[in-house]
Amino acid sequence: AVVSTQSTGVIGTKDKPRLSIFRSLKNIEAQIIDDSAHKTLAAASTVSLKIKNGGNIEAAKKVGEAIAQAAKKAKITTVVFDRGGNLFHGRVKALAEAAKEKGLKF
Repeated sequence: AVVSTQSTGVIGTKDKPRLSIFRSLKNIEAQIIDDSAHKTLAAASTVSLKIKNGGNIEAAKKVGEAIAQAAKKAKITTVVFDRGGNLFHGRVKALAEAAKEKGLKF
């Protein structure tokens, strides 16, 4: 059994890792995490992409595309979406839809 310390209740496995979103006022980050091994398999953020104004929907779309490409490199096709307590709206929704358009399934 996997013991999770997170409050969201979403757990990622090796077969279906968790796509976790962190949103601040200035930036947005996405990580694909295997909770059973406690490892980050892929990551993308407005900071790593060097996007100056990372607090908008356009930046979130770019991060969504980048996380989908990083997932393809790591041979990940399906994930469990963890919105991190945020509403599925605005930047979180834009990131998710961009990742789906690039081929990530959840």
